[in-house]
Amino acid sequence: MPKLGMEPIRRAEVINATLTCISVHGIDGMTLDKVAEYAGCSKGVVTYYYKNKDHLTIEAFKAFLAYYGLKIESELENSMTAGEMMGIVLKHILPPAAQDTGNKINVSQLEGMEQMNIPHEDQGRLFLQFFSKAVLDRNLQEVLSRSYKADLQGIAKIFDYGSRMGHMSVDDPGDAAYGLLAMIVGLSFFRVANIPTAKGGDNRYISEEYVRRFRDI
Repeated sequence: MPKLGMEPIRRAEVINATLTCISVHGIDGMTLDKVAEYAGCSKGVVTYYYKNKDHLTIEAFKAFLAYYGLKIESELENSMTAGEMMGIVLKHILPPAAQDTGNKINVSQLEGMEQMNIPHEDQGRLFLQFFSKAVLDRNLQEVLSRSYKADLQGIAKIFDYGSRMGHMSVDDPGDAAYGLLAMIVGLSFFRVANIPTAKGGDNRYISEEYVRRFRDI
């Protein structure tokens, strides 16, 4: 049995190892034995906290989705304009394309927010793995639904704030948020599928232009 006080650390290590394993081998290729190897622990430690592969997959998906919200919340400030807040949202939810393969996956807050990281190539692979499985897995669908509903509420609040403060012109913050999030999901899939825009380059400019339309008042 793990030592007393080690639970948060062990849980974080196992979740990080699971995400790493899924990024490398896919969900179908992820096993508890491989996760234990990546985490540097025994299979018994993995099953002590997560009873089976399905449980571990769900918890890893939750951590993957929560990562983006945590990074966004850590940088938002009340003194920002709505446009600045939306810039923070887009920076994390659809990050600029970059090569940062030297970094490791870490979705734990235990070492501080600045240490949390998912390399962009891993983000793409994880995005594809989880979302393709969620199409047929009701449990993963529920995790995704709860996460996206929370995202929609948060983005709508920023649009509403911008409208009330005169930073933006938004008739329906909920619809504006829905459109932006749907666009980001689509752009993310296009990235993974290597479908370039007509202009080429990083496709995130499309979401930036969408937001800019509400700011041009």
